[in-house]
Amino acid sequence: MKKTLTFATLTFLGGLALGAGAASAAPMAVNGLQTDQSSVTQVRMDRSERMMKKRMMRKHMMKRHMMKKRMMNRGM
Repeated sequence: MKKTLTFATLTFLGGLALGAGAASAAPMAVNGLQTDQSSVTQVRMDRSERMMKKRMMRKHMMKRHMMKKRMMNRGM
């Protein structure tokens, strides 16, 4: 009885020591943390989404163009 209790205690403490060692070691790889999200599939964009994206990109490009134009005009 005493041997089994001692063995169980040592096993428990060994498990705690290994757990603490793993926690203080280098972080786990990102793939290991994201196992639930690996089943997410990518779907094709429909026409309205493509047009919306195109408009947003054009708007962003025009905004950048206007800012660059302002900066160039300041120097003159």
